[in-house]
Amino acid sequence: MKKLTGWFMAVVLLLSLSSEHVRAEPAVTPTLNLYEQNTMSVLWYQKSGEAKALYHQGYNLGKMRLDDILSKRPKNEGLKPAIVLDIDETILDNSPHLAWFVLNGKGKSFNWSEWFSRGEAMPLPGAVEFLQYADSRGVAIYYISNRKEAQKEATMKNLQSVGAPQVDAEHVLLKQPGEQGKETRRIKVAKTHDIVLLFGDNLGDFSGFDQLSVSGRIQAVDKSKEEFGKKLIVFPNPMYGDWEGAVYHYNYRKSDEEKAKLRKQCLEVYHR
Repeated sequence: MKKLTGWFMAVVLLLSLSSEHVRAEPAVTPTLNLYEQNTMSVLWYQKSGEAKALYHQGYNLGKMRLDDILSKRPKNEGLKPAIVLDIDETILDNSPHLAWFVLNGKGKSFNWSEWFSRGEAMPLPGAVEFLQYADSRGVAIYYISNRKEAQKEATMKNLQSVGAPQVDAEHVLLKQPGEQGKETRRIKVAKTHDIVLLFGDNLGDFSGFDQLSVSGRIQAVDKSKEEFGKKLIVFPNPMYGDWEGAVYHYNYRKSDEEKAKLRKQCLEVYHR
């Protein structure tokens, strides 16, 4: 009888534990938040003196190069000199938008439209001063950005609000439907002007760097090394850009898990 009672109690206990297991909430794996991985990049961009110094350095170098180029040009001969600049993270600072996604973006799709429509981006160090100086020297200024053509009015208002000169429909050239890269727009400017300097935070702001692999981009930089600081002025942007796209093989539709894996695979690690 005692054995039967013991066996019965064991069965009851087992059934009770099984029931509790069924009622328990399943473990939930937290969704990967790639925006949070951008914390240090955005923080460095916003708060480091080094980032500010690099912008001043780039525009100071641009001014020196412009003076040198103009001093050696025959007056009133040939095409009018022009400079070509990217807009985002070259002239205007969009880091507050990236910071918002770091803090609030989990589970949300990234989009520039709402931020661009606000027209609240502030100028980056040295940008407006350089643009106004180039304007005073009679140099044509072209703003070539991969913002969409539909965002042109808001983009122009933002540029005008910070004091950028020559901001009109002719000089602000945005991405057209179906267009890949900026080369078509650069060629258009080069038909009527002599492009003497180009400024950008992305290698795609210059010719010959589109859609290259991670290693291909580095090799292309080495081949063009004499042009950097001479005709091409590069600014820092650790937050986004084609450098990241190359890591994903330009397939931004990959899952966050796939992107995170590719990021880690590209790291160079010493052996311990």
